[in-house]
Amino acid sequence: MRALILNATYEPLSIVSARRAIVLVLREKAVVLEETGTTWRSERSAVPLPSVIRLNTFVKVPYARRVALNRRAVFTRDDHSCQYCGTGAENLDHVIPKSRGGPHTWENVVAACRRCNLRKGNRTPNEAGMPLRSTPQAPRRHGWVFVNLSTPPHPSWKPYLAGAF
Repeated sequence: MRALILNATYEPLSIVSARRAIVLVLREKAVVLEETGTTWRSERSAVPLPSVIRLNTFVKVPYARRVALNRRAVFTRDDHSCQYCGTGAENLDHVIPKSRGGPHTWENVVAACRRCNLRKGNRTPNEAGMPLRSTPQAPRRHGWVFVNLSTPPHPSWKPYLAGAF
């Protein structure tokens, strides 16, 4: 189990193990905002397992997190589905082919199935008659959370991550 840590300003800071979240709460460095419904028990106590915690003091983050443009991140953004036909994606495709000057940017890379990628070839979607299902865009402010998870986030995280992807 993992827990989402929010800054004192309710801004997502990190994702930690449930054990680390419990330690922060027991040391009174954070408060529990959401629970998973599970309880961790020891010989002398029982502690509700936190899903979302908020730090009591503000932590200044000296940098803005950016999501690297890679296969995993593009597949996460596109929900592992082909942006041309909607089936399962296997490849990355440049909307404007690199051979025709298309950049390797978030706005020009989409997930595609092998069939659509081969069919489109060295053409633009308009030339190939293959419209995109959605307009590709860079992840929003907290998109790093989704890329760093191997499983979907806990449903209780949703209000704190609104508009991440």
